[in-house]
Amino acid sequence: MNIKRNILLNPGPSTTTDTVKMAQIVPDICPREQEFGGLMKGLREDLVRIVHGDLEKYTSVLFCGSGTINIDVCLNSLLPEGKKILVVNNGAYSTRAVEICEFYGMPHIDLQFPVDEQPDLEVVEKTLKENPDIALVHTTHNETGTGILNPIREIGALAHKYNAIFTVDTTSTYAMRPINIEKDNIDFCMASAQKGLMAFTGLSFVVGNRAIIEKSKDYPKRSYYCNLFLQYDYFERTGEMHFTPPVQTIYATIQALKEYWAEGEEAKWARHTRVFNAIHEGLDKLGFKDVIKRELQSGLVVSVIYPDDANWDFMKVHDFCYERGFTIYPGKISTTNTFRLCALGAIDEDDIQAFFKVFEEALRTYNIAIPAKY
Repeated sequence: MNIKRNILLNPGPSTTTDTVKMAQIVPDICPREQEFGGLMKGLREDLVRIVHGDLEKYTSVLFCGSGTINIDVCLNSLLPEGKKILVVNNGAYSTRAVEICEFYGMPHIDLQFPVDEQPDLEVVEKTLKENPDIALVHTTHNETGTGILNPIREIGALAHKYNAIFTVDTTSTYAMRPINIEKDNIDFCMASAQKGLMAFTGLSFVVGNRAIIEKSKDYPKRSYYCNLFLQYDYFERTGEMHFTPPVQTIYATIQALKEYWAEGEEAKWARHTRVFNAIHEGLDKLGFKDVIKRELQSGLVVSVIYPDDANWDFMKVHDFCYERGFTIYPGKISTTNTFRLCALGAIDEDDIQAFFKVFEEALRTYNIAIPAKY
């Protein structure tokens, strides 16, 4: 099949290979067949291996949904009765975790920091020390609204020092930026197939500590569909998802995993880094500024400030690029007008160089000043 290749510079879903696309075209199968259950067992184990987890200590649990379902699952499932959640919050996706706490009525502390700064670890520790009823600490590894990278290893160490478990939203770093679940002091991390794995939407997963999942059996049941122990237990007893899985997406994800192992963790991260550096080089050439200090960036997302130019119109520039096969994405900072360029997906630096030719053409077409005005 001749499939048009688009370059997605949004923060997910990502550009996929044709082989991943074609992996969805399989004979129809009932997902309750033993053959399909065997596929999911291998998939679950591979998801643990990506973060260097010991398969005796760690497992993965699959859910149907986008990345947000993982935050919901972890927060509502892993909080004991009478305890509290601490959300270390410096961006839109940690704010989403706070909203989940609010919707379930779960006791929590929304520990807010500026969106363009990393959390102050002294403040995090002070909060833990003053609130011994905190049983769960949650944060986001890479806040994709800005591209800031949070110090998860240090936050996890503090969580464990004060006898709390540590859950991390790694949706936009998993299978891209190397993660070691043990060394990074993570109890639970999470992602979706359409991000770092470069597969498709509809399959999300939590990778985490078996013993803690089993202990959570006795915690309050706040959700039926989004309960971590119930889904884990069903997998362990039957080898199947409790509810109907996204069959074709699972086939695509298995192919994506084959391609992940073939490329290798270090080579894949090196490729994403090349793309990230090419994005910065292109922006620098055109005079654009980004929100986050370079040394605080995750290496995956660049949040670009709108120029002070009366002719600047994001949607016009977006549409010009989109018509030519390149997708750029609006920002997610309430106080600053931004757009985002992201380094995930099956792309390399030559794709970024091709993009900037189109982007510069868009700027000239709409009489937007080069270099950009600030």
